[in-house]
Amino acid sequence: MHTLFKSELKVINIGLPTFRKALEDAQVQSLQVDWRPPISVDPARLQRVKSMRLNIEKANAKALEIILGGMPQLIGMGQAIDVIPGMKSNLLLHAGPPITWKRMCGPMRGAIVGALLYEKKAANADEAERLAASGEIEFAPCHEHDSVGPMAGIVSGSMPVFIVKNEQYGNVAYSTMNEGLGKVLRYGAYDETTIKRLQWMEKTLYPTLKAAFAKLEKIDLKNIIAQALHMGDEVHNRNRAATSVFYRTIAPAIVTTCADATTAAEVLEFINHNDHFFLNLSMAASKATLDAARNIENSSIVVGMSRNGTDFGVQLSGTGKQWFTGPADVPDALFFPGFSKADANPDIGDSAITETNSLGGFAIAASPAIVQFVGGSTEDALRYTRQMYEITAGENNAYQIPYLNFRGTPTGIDVIKVVEKNILPFIDTGVAHKQPGIGQIGAGVVDAPVEPFKKAFEHFAESLH
Repeated sequence: MHTLFKSELKVINIGLPTFRKALEDAQVQSLQVDWRPPISVDPARLQRVKSMRLNIEKANAKALEIILGGMPQLIGMGQAIDVIPGMKSNLLLHAGPPITWKRMCGPMRGAIVGALLYEKKAANADEAERLAASGEIEFAPCHEHDSVGPMAGIVSGSMPVFIVKNEQYGNVAYSTMNEGLGKVLRYGAYDETTIKRLQWMEKTLYPTLKAAFAKLEKIDLKNIIAQALHMGDEVHNRNRAATSVFYRTIAPAIVTTCADATTAAEVLEFINHNDHFFLNLSMAASKATLDAARNIENSSIVVGMSRNGTDFGVQLSGTGKQWFTGPADVPDALFFPGFSKADANPDIGDSAITETNSLGGFAIAASPAIVQFVGGSTEDALRYTRQMYEITAGENNAYQIPYLNFRGTPTGIDVIKVVEKNILPFIDTGVAHKQPGIGQIGAGVVDAPVEPFKKAFEHFAESLH
């Protein structure tokens, strides 16, 4: 003890970083340990999970093997009414967990109005709102129909969708085509320009791409995603490299299968000017990959995270179709001129399926440009990704991060680790205005809320056997 007090003090601070400030002010050397107490859950359920640890680890190893072995391939296109299971003319699919018209946020309501106008089920916005509220239109999550959609995520019967097959396990996922930026349906716009664009996508873009894909037979989306991570994308908020590789893959087929040169040029220009075109494909690839790992008894791996602009929902491999929900948070964002956090809608969209599949915020160290876009630094990007390794079951064998010496992205969110370490999944995202029709007002980052994971953990504990 006598020797200890003669030596220079070096302090390890565990807990609140504010305690360290006094040490820094006194010029005392210190080290901050990023530790936090576990999320508070029922002690009996926590003990039950601990007693079943070996069974859980075995189940999670199986789920991880399936996720890592997924081989998502784009095999074609079709209209939603013809290819999506359970699709009907009076059914509209939406992002996130189940929700009623009464509880829907502004952007989702606006997108539904737009879809009803596009389908010619209403003559104007007022008529569309009355129809949506009448009970004649059914609403269901995209996730419950093997589908995913960005932001509001609305899918109606006439909309063309990509068909993505997990060739390793045989399951199929669907997603609409990306409209681009500005006033678009997924952000709740429904003006004449928005509807005309959707009609052009159905009548011109869709048949041109469908013919090109038929010539190519299949496109390896996993390979494109892996390349894009090496080129500066995280394949959620930044898809410039992935879209470029995809463009190079399909351009020759478009030119050789499209009889009209003007149409071919128009289609190629549309994709070329839309850096987010690949987003919907990365989402469908992630959905196809993760759905194969559903329904594994005793697995605590997350297979779905999604938001409808009101609620944030989570689904686990070992708990079937059950949704665990809590209020969605407003992202911390860099807003476009004239907008602020007060204008922002809470987080929305199925695009968090990319984070669930080890991309997006989990791979943000591969894409420091995204962090800079939302006001952060390269160091922030590295820190975010490194933290996600703490709550995942393994590392990806195909998706790698150059900045981390090509380490695989953190893969397989484990709800048990989320609770024990009190580290929540990190998501990067676009931000929609809370009123319909205005569109995107910024981009930012957000931690998933606690409540859905707490509910998921406690239900999971009860389901163990």
